[in-house]
Amino acid sequence: MQRPGEFVRDQVSTVRGTVSAAASAAAEASHAPGTVGSQVGEFIRSQRSAAQVSLRELARTAGVSNPYLSQVERGLRKPSAEILAQIARGLKISAETLYEQAGILDRRSGSPGTVAAIRADEALSERHKAVLLELYETYAREHASAQHRTPQPTQHLQEDPS
Repeated sequence: MQRPGEFVRDQVSTVRGTVSAAASAAAEASHAPGTVGSQVGEFIRSQRSAAQVSLRELARTAGVSNPYLSQVERGLRKPSAEILAQIARGLKISAETLYEQAGILDRRSGSPGTVAAIRADEALSERHKAVLLELYETYAREHASAQHRTPQPTQHLQEDPS
């Protein structure tokens, strides 16, 4: 027969083992490739670095905690659209840009090469990039719609003089 103290000790050991195994599995999952929000987190980190803003400063201006922002950047948390808008405001970039990175908003239409070139141009601020992309998309859409409206040239049949 087992004493009550031994029984409790065995139960505690069993629970500790279960909790430890679950914690290890969660830690492995959080470091797996393709974790939730990793793409948007990497983008936020690169924008923050390019703007030379510290994690603490961005967290303060975005109205989120340091640990939360750090988890977003590492891909451990997937921020809501509202939080993305706050982070975008803190980075002085368009929220649309972060929405695209997070997969909330479809990527812009147009030539992917042109869109990539505008986004990669370091001489432009994020605001300028957003304006250029908006203009480019408008022109591309208008051009495409004008091509659909313009009647295709038809061959004129010559009348038979007989």
